[in-house]
Amino acid sequence: LAAALERGSEHPLARAILDAASARGLGATGDAAGFTAIPGRGVEGAIDGETTLLGTEHLMAERGVALTPQAARAGESVAFLAQGGALAARFVFADQLKADAAASLAALQGEGLRVILASGDAAGPVEAVAAETGVAEAHARRSPEDKAALVTRLQAAGARVIMAGDGINDAPALAAADVGVAMGDGADIAIESAGVTLLKGDLTALVRARRLATATRRNIAQNLGFAFLYNGLGVPIAAGALYPLFGLLLSPVLAAAAMSLSSVSVIWNALRLRRTPL
Repeated sequence: LAAALERGSEHPLARAILDAASARGLGATGDAAGFTAIPGRGVEGAIDGETTLLGTEHLMAERGVALTPQAARAGESVAFLAQGGALAARFVFADQLKADAAASLAALQGEGLRVILASGDAAGPVEAVAAETGVAEAHARRSPEDKAALVTRLQAAGARVIMAGDGINDAPALAAADVGVAMGDGADIAIESAGVTLLKGDLTALVRARRLATATRRNIAQNLGFAFLYNGLGVPIAAGALYPLFGLLLSPVLAAAAMSLSSVSVIWNALRLRRTPL
């Protein structure tokens, strides 16, 4: 039932359910009719004419589904499956950190960035991930609107915000951030909402992209400096401004050569970006 319902979802937990069902040889019972994603809550659809829900305890409470107490261990999230208004199953999920996650976030913090984790998951899993990655500030049970509001508050306080995410629930925050960064293996709407897409969903690429962007801005400033220096010196000499005082003139041939040298120096400086340590 869960696999049939989640077939229409792009959420990472949906992929986990589909993979688990496939590994166990459990074929989906068919597509869910009227599939609807409920942001920050779960999904809903009709299977064999029965309303079927899969999502958080908040979704179950909203729909009147009775739950018995279920405590998740640290690092685990629990989702509930209900059909016809009755609880049918529980699913327990545990996040597996990407190998580069902790090192990448440490590198960003080492370069002076304030790293914040915002997630729709419960406090236990979010705190476990924050502890494992060395992130001091974490926000749990955040809806898509909450994430976007967090970005807006940071901007109102004068911060420039990079938002990285991969899910449907991240799309509003990605659109609101100064720079939205989507994972290439994430939801289509997240990719459409972001300004930058990391093709492999590799956080190391985020560190490299930021370093390259910083080096590029510095390179642009240097090139502008070269251009102003050449023009600041060459134009007065070519115009004869120094002739009365020093007898200096600039022939058209030398002026053309100086202009070419200016272009060459700017291009050479830009090519140095290829050797930027990333």
